[in-house]
Amino acid sequence: MEQEQKILKYKDRIVFEKMRLPYFKRLPKEFFENEACFIFINEGAFSVRSQTEYLSFQKGTGLLAKCLNYFFETSAQERSAGTGVEVIGLLLYPELVMDIFDFDLSLSTHTIDFNLKKFEIDLLLHHYKESINLLLDNPELADEALIKNKLREFVLLMSKTVEAPSELDFLASLFKPNFAQFEEIIQKNVYSNLNLNEFSALCHMSLSSFKRKFKEVYNESPIKYISKKKVQKAAILLKDKSNRISDIAFDVGFESLATFNRSFKETFGVSPSEFRLN
Repeated sequence: MEQEQKILKYKDRIVFEKMRLPYFKRLPKEFFENEACFIFINEGAFSVRSQTEYLSFQKGTGLLAKCLNYFFETSAQERSAGTGVEVIGLLLYPELVMDIFDFDLSLSTHTIDFNLKKFEIDLLLHHYKESINLLLDNPELADEALIKNKLREFVLLMSKTVEAPSELDFLASLFKPNFAQFEEIIQKNVYSNLNLNEFSALCHMSLSSFKRKFKEVYNESPIKYISKKKVQKAAILLKDKSNRISDIAFDVGFESLATFNRSFKETFGVSPSEFRLN
């Protein structure tokens, strides 16, 4: 599958987007303007990793996401099942929605207890998606008034879908991310293969701030602590001799078997195969 992008703008900001991408291992979504979004999955499958959640998506599902950093990821199994992914996305910006609806978002105290939410696309959302797809494929049809109405229609549909008290409350809640505690983010993702830059992005920190905070909390460098946690879990999994060593290495978050073997020996003084035999 070749990479392709189609967009529609409202007041110089991208509000609708269709993307086709060949399969990838991990792609970041870092917010820049406090934008929230909804994504329809047209083709393929992937997962989304946020601070504390890991959700899987496939054709016929959708993702509602608040304005926080997260990652799109695919497994080897997902990559082997197709050629890539196609999604249709809608972006909502605080300034634009206040202009479109004449709302003051600060007047609502409504909150929702999720940052990411998975939806099965029902008939109403499916027809809405198809109408956006038509406009993306025929941008000459999409004047500013029509795009504005499509944005209003989406907010009305989603407000009812999530049973928000009002459209104002739904919109206001989207721009109030539930930031997790630092320790929870680390423990929820410690067995992933995230690098330190990706960990710091999940924590909404610079790399230097992340390293400093990590040392304060765990009294160890992040590389040393995370590697130790991974090999400790691997040691437990090695006791079951039906688990292949290579599978264990990837399951606990090592990128390669060589790195796993080296880290394991540094911690236990023997290789994983020797540890299993003993």
